[in-house]
Amino acid sequence: MELNSLRYKVKLKKMRIGRGIGSGKGKTSGRGHKGQKSRRGVSIKSFEGGQMPLYRRLPKRGFISLKKKNIALINLDKLQKLYDSKKITNNTIINISELKKNNLLKKKDTKIKVLGNGDLKNKLKLEVDFISKAAKKKIEDVGGSVVVKAK
Repeated sequence: MELNSLRYKVKLKKMRIGRGIGSGKGKTSGRGHKGQKSRRGVSIKSFEGGQMPLYRRLPKRGFISLKKKNIALINLDKLQKLYDSKKITNNTIINISELKKNNLLKKKDTKIKVLGNGDLKNKLKLEVDFISKAAKKKIEDVGGSVVVKAK
């Protein structure tokens, strides 16, 4: 039997600070002498000695809205490109599932808004959540139809 083969767990006694000089942590209890840090109930977490603290030096940016809806914006020129590449036809009803299938929308997008940027040459059937007045006029001028879902 040797000392390194003994299975004996040494239990360290908890240091009781502030219980007299003979305890090893008496008098100032390991806090040194005087000053703010030696007092009880004081926390100086981000205090930098009067210097402007880091959390106030850095710019505050951004805002996260709790009511944010993931609305995808799509222009008429993108719809025309889809038609030209024969991914959609006149019979196809263009809605959110169709656009996700053609990788035009991200997974997190839950609603669509069609904007009137670009020109449309072919008549299309759209089923969207929102549409601008200009886009609706351009689609109907070509002979297409738009169904706006109830909000």
